[in-house]
Order: sequence, then C-alpha cells, then structure tokens
Amino acid sequence: MVQSAIALFVIICIALIIWFRVKKGNRPIKGGGFGIISPLIIIVIVFSFSISQLMNIPGKPFHFPAYWELAIAGLLGGLFGAVMLPQTAYEIREDGFVYSKRNKNFKYVIISIIAIRIVLSQYFKNIDAAEFAVLTMELAFVYLCIWRIGSFVKFRKISKTAL
Repeated sequence: MVQSAIALFVIICIALIIWFRVKKGNRPIKGGGFGIISPLIIIVIVFSFSISQLMNIPGKPFHFPAYWELAIAGLLGGLFGAVMLPQTAYEIREDGFVYSKRNKNFKYVIISIIAIRIVLSQYFKNIDAAEFAVLTMELAFVYLCIWRIGSFVKFRKISKTAL
C-alpha cells in the first residue's frame, strides 16, 4: 500500500516536471530570471519544517546521520546537479526575449535521476526513516541548488547579450 502510494507520487512528480518544462518553453522568462531560483526558497522552508517535524516525533529520539553519510548524499546531489545543469539552456528569440531552450533528453534525465533515487531508497531500507529522510532532503537540496543557481547564471549571461 505504502509503496504504491510512493510510486503514484513519483509518477505525478515526473508528469508535473515534464508538463511545467514544456509549458515554460512557450513563454519568455521575465522578472530578471528570479523565478528560476525562487523554488529554492520554497524548498528551504519545506525542508526546515520537515526536519522540525522529524525532530519532534513523540517517543522517538532524533539524531542526524553520520558525517560520512551526509557527505555521500551531498556528493550524489552534486553529481545529479552536474548532470542536470547541461540539460538546461536558454535562447534569445526573434522578439528579443529569453526563452528556455527545449532539450529532447531532459525527460530521460529526470526519469533516470528519480529511478536512481528509488533504487537507492530500496537499497537503504534498513536505515532509520528519519535519517533516510534527512539524507534524501540533503541530496535533493544540493542538486536543486546546483541546477537552479547554475541555470540562473546561464540565464543572466544570455540575457545580457539580449540587451
């Protein structure tokens, strides 16, 4: 039951990511590109709230994962971010606005990253659920930071040439 709910959640996430990516390609990026990095603010708030909730589970002591586990999660997040960043590019179209450039491989990269995360979650079933949640959040935060901040830098470089 729990695994089917997780699978459904993952499928919905993949569909939403692909849908937003396709939808975004048809509109110019405005507002100085800050919409590219704004999800990081939301993620910091959500992850902070989640960790706060994990720390206050009645009858269950909370402890952070070992440093080496945090380092490995950070390195994996960095690897995922390094894979995602080249998949994101921008172009200036005839109207002078900057648009997200379509990439045929993007959906395959997203699906691969999610599949790797699912395989890792199955491999690390024995780890405490709270520790695993912290490691997963760290991995996601690191790769989203690398991807989004790198994408923002790419956008700013290309938008300077549009002026």
